[in-house]
Amino acid sequence: MGENKIGQNIQHQLSRLEEKYEAMGQDLSSYLDGLLYSDYLTYWDYIHLDTLLSLQSPRTAIPDEKIFILYHQVTELYFRMILNEMEQAVFTDPVGEATFLKRLKRINRYLDHLIDSFDVMTDGMDQDQFLAFRMALLPASGFQSAQYRKLEIYCTDYMNLVNLEKREDLKNEVDVSKLYEFLYWKAGATELATGKKTLTLRQFEAKYGKEFVELGREVEKCNILRKYEEHYLGHEEIISEMKKLDQKANVDWPLQHLKSATRYLQRDPNVIKASGGTNWQKYLPPRRQRIIFYPQLWTQEEMKEWGQKFKRVFEKPNE
Repeated sequence: MGENKIGQNIQHQLSRLEEKYEAMGQDLSSYLDGLLYSDYLTYWDYIHLDTLLSLQSPRTAIPDEKIFILYHQVTELYFRMILNEMEQAVFTDPVGEATFLKRLKRINRYLDHLIDSFDVMTDGMDQDQFLAFRMALLPASGFQSAQYRKLEIYCTDYMNLVNLEKREDLKNEVDVSKLYEFLYWKAGATELATGKKTLTLRQFEAKYGKEFVELGREVEKCNILRKYEEHYLGHEEIISEMKKLDQKANVDWPLQHLKSATRYLQRDPNVIKASGGTNWQKYLPPRRQRIIFYPQLWTQEEMKEWGQKFKRVFEKPNE
């Protein structure tokens, strides 16, 4: 009885496969012959484990540099998972209410993991080792994470990513390529003394600038903010998840970097420059950037106080 049932199931599956391959003008029998000679899939081959573990190439012999590389690679993989959810949320139309909410919850879960894991950077490396190997990384910088910039673009309108000091002047500008020139993170990679772009920023823009502008245009009318405004306006649970995303990406995540930078680079009375020449004291504090993906969802008082309670010891009281 059991063998007959199994046989019927297999026959049904073969019939469905035959239909599938016929529709593509393919011969199912040839594909089945191929299966006879195929090897069984293994875990290590499926995830390319040997390749993955070979991708750490330290520039020095200092042991903790490998931790630094591994953690940044893990971070980029999390960004890839976040972007996978964002791509489905903005490019699938229509997106059902439950599905859109599910995507937001997944994004927030990944961000929670990233935020919680950043202690690896703050406390997981020997301080002296870090300060020794970091100079071999010049001018590379975590600032050059293109995936994180894409995350921001998927989340909101380009205008909401413009440098705070330029928003009023550009409030009527709609050309993404013009707004791109004033994105907030560029100010974090300019030389303090001259105002010139650092090599880190010039490299970054040369490789990804065109891509950022093209993505901005592509999601101009379908980013997460636009999806909310078009389909889910006033939906309390979706609002809650969007506000969590805003808080995690624009306050909690940069604060983890600020905490790490303060530990390794703050040396009173002097401050050590970041490896890419980024002025991290100005770039990292959320209260200075005031980047808010969804200003429509926050009160004026909440936006005014954005990141204020997280002033760090290197900031002067009257700043």
